Amino acid sequence: MKLRFDANLSPKLVGRLRDLFPGSAHVFDTGLARSTPDDKIWEYALVEGFTIVTADSDFLDLAKSRGAPPKIVHLENCDYRTSQVENILRRYAVRIAGLEQSSRTTLKIRSKS
Repeated sequence: MKLRFDANLSPKLVGRLRDLFPGSAHVFDTGLARSTPDDKIWEYALVEGFTIVTADSDFLDLAKSRGAPPKIVHLENCDYRTSQVENILRRYAVRIAGLEQSSRTTLKIRSKS
C-alpha cells in the first residue's frame, strides 16, 4: 500500500515509514504545491494508486461524495509532532494496510499519543 501524505503532515514521514509503506510519497514529492486544491490531490492519488493520509477533514467530504478509490486515512485533531504522528501510524499500520482490501472508504484515527 502506497501512502500519499498531505501538505499538513511532515515530508519526513515518507522516510520514517518506508519500512511499512514502501512507495509512499509526500504531496511535495509529487510536484503538487501546498496550495493545490483537494480535488486535484484526490485525482492524483486516484490515478497513481495512493491512499491519502491527512489531517484535513475536507477529504472526508470528498470520500462521501465520490467514494473510493482513493481511500482516506484521517488523523483527527492532529497537532502532534512528527515523531508522535509516526508512532500513531505505526500503531495503526495493520488497520491502515487492511483498508486497501476493505469496503470502507475511510479510516479515522482518533488518538492521543
